[in-house]
Amino acid sequence: MVCTSGRTDWLTLAREVLDVEIEGLQAVNKQLGEPFVSALTAMAECEGRVVITGVGKSGLVGRKIAATLSSTGTPSFFLHPVEGAHGDMGMIRKEDVVLALSNSGGTDEVNAIIPVLKSLGAKVIAITGNTASAMSQLSDITIEVKVPKEACPIGLAPTSSTTAQLAVGDALAVCLMEWKSFGKDDFKKFHPGGSLGQRLAMCVDQLMHTDNIPVVRDDVSLKDALEVLNSGGLGLVAIVDGGNILKGVFSDGDVRREVCCGPFDVNKPIGEVMTAAPRRATIGESSAHVLDVMEQNQITVLPVVSEDGMLAGMVHLHDLLGKGSLRFSGGHSGDAG
Repeated sequence: MVCTSGRTDWLTLAREVLDVEIEGLQAVNKQLGEPFVSALTAMAECEGRVVITGVGKSGLVGRKIAATLSSTGTPSFFLHPVEGAHGDMGMIRKEDVVLALSNSGGTDEVNAIIPVLKSLGAKVIAITGNTASAMSQLSDITIEVKVPKEACPIGLAPTSSTTAQLAVGDALAVCLMEWKSFGKDDFKKFHPGGSLGQRLAMCVDQLMHTDNIPVVRDDVSLKDALEVLNSGGLGLVAIVDGGNILKGVFSDGDVRREVCCGPFDVNKPIGEVMTAAPRRATIGESSAHVLDVMEQNQITVLPVVSEDGMLAGMVHLHDLLGKGSLRFSGGHSGDAG
């Protein structure tokens, strides 16, 4: 699209927008008082759910506030006021607390359902920039969220006002977290999708296999190593010396190369055909770093050693990704060389 304004100082304009929004937040910061504490108390003591309602941009902000509250230990959901007027009020219980959002406080769709909400026994908290509005008069508690002006150059698009609504919603959520002593362990319960991040923050030795791992001495035959490889279930056998120092590995890929490169002599010493000085993980390394190494080198299994090079265990790609313990009957593992 062709620019028709003739303006080129876009960074200046962007900073002006941010300055206006910062000014709005500073104004709202000064407005906070006892109504905020009353609203917080009502939400903290709520034996039902915190229900958020609003339309337009305020409705979108309300959805985010509901999501933040739910993920931080305060059961919450968003109720569209129009849907509420057409049957969804059946979701409301007398134990619920309702947060109604409207910058002007004159949103007809929201104001129309507030008397019904109160008749059902729910307490209503208004978040509005107009404490003299119908919404404020209808509600039990009003948190004033009034900004000096919108960042929109024509003063019509909700910008500073919705930023302020969102910030006050965050303030309520954080205060509720502190009220309920909601900590990291509680947060994890509501964010099971974050379990991968938790695993990758662990040290690799917390996830590695240590029992019955496929390992042979460096003086055994290829035949003996193949038997351990086949029964080991990881697609890789580690080769160690008499002091349990890792000397090499032999993988399914190595078997294929031996077969393709000439006569396949199972009586060869494993030391002649193994991949010497293979890549390995070290105790204490983060699982995230080990995962990077495995992905970059297309490796699915790595031996794990102590600082002095002694074999301590093995880790499979799926151990890092949290996909459970996989056993391979036919050998489909990548190389570790």
